[in-house]
Amino acid sequence: RKQAPKKPVAAKKVKPLKIITTRASWYGPGFHGRRTASGERFNQHGLTLASRHLPFGTRVRVINLKNGKSAIGRVNDRGPFCKGRGADLSRGLAQKIGILGVGKVRLEILPRGAR
Repeated sequence: RKQAPKKPVAAKKVKPLKIITTRASWYGPGFHGRRTASGERFNQHGLTLASRHLPFGTRVRVINLKNGKSAIGRVNDRGPFCKGRGADLSRGLAQKIGILGVGKVRLEILPRGAR
């Protein structure tokens, strides 16, 4: 007797500790393989971001407000150093949410252990 395939269980959305709406840009090629402010090597294809104020290791759900796409990234660097921007996304994170240059995003700061 065949059983129907099980439907995938949707991940439970974690309530953010804080929400920030800001502009974000991306960086990558010139920094790939170099050390970040946290000491780890920068991987432009990874899901990471730079923030001037959030602690290293903070997990952040980044939502592109233009198209609704989102991804979770981890703070591993300092920046951006351009006025009016609250985050610099790695190339991989920016591509995943559809940001090609500068875009308006919502940053949802997630509690420790959230996925």
